[in-house]
Amino acid sequence: MEYTFLEGRSVVVVYFSLLGIVFLRAQATYWVGRALGAGVHRSRFGARLGSKLDRAEAAINRYGPPAVTVSFLTIGVQTAINLAAGAMRMHFFRYLVAMFLGCLMWAAIYTFGGLAVMTAWLSIFVESPFLAVAALLVIAAIVTLLILRRRRSAANVAEH
Repeated sequence: MEYTFLEGRSVVVVYFSLLGIVFLRAQATYWVGRALGAGVHRSRFGARLGSKLDRAEAAINRYGPPAVTVSFLTIGVQTAINLAAGAMRMHFFRYLVAMFLGCLMWAAIYTFGGLAVMTAWLSIFVESPFLAVAALLVIAAIVTLLILRRRRSAANVAEH
């Protein structure tokens, strides 16, 4: 039994569909952040922060765009960074350019790599759920060993 996520669609159609989805999601997150940020600025909390909030916004405008772009290569922080960019009122054009570059990369990853991984995983799971769970456990063990090894070497460096 063969599973495909493309279902006969052109890779170009899949890529641009994913690009549209991630673009709209990132824009929505940014604008929700803008609304939240506007509320903070009008609140007593924002008034108390005063110049600290202004300095934070300046730093976000200066250093934030690369973080926005790179966030599309991560799992779990992309939404938080897009929300923070909006809340901290990152200049829209800077955000738009950084976000669009990230969206291009994200759509490529999910079109080519992500869908291939999901298809392979589904095929393994359908053929043998036991093998799929065993594969997950092996991957988790390898990641755990790598993390422990890194911590141990960092501790050794700190001691010397």
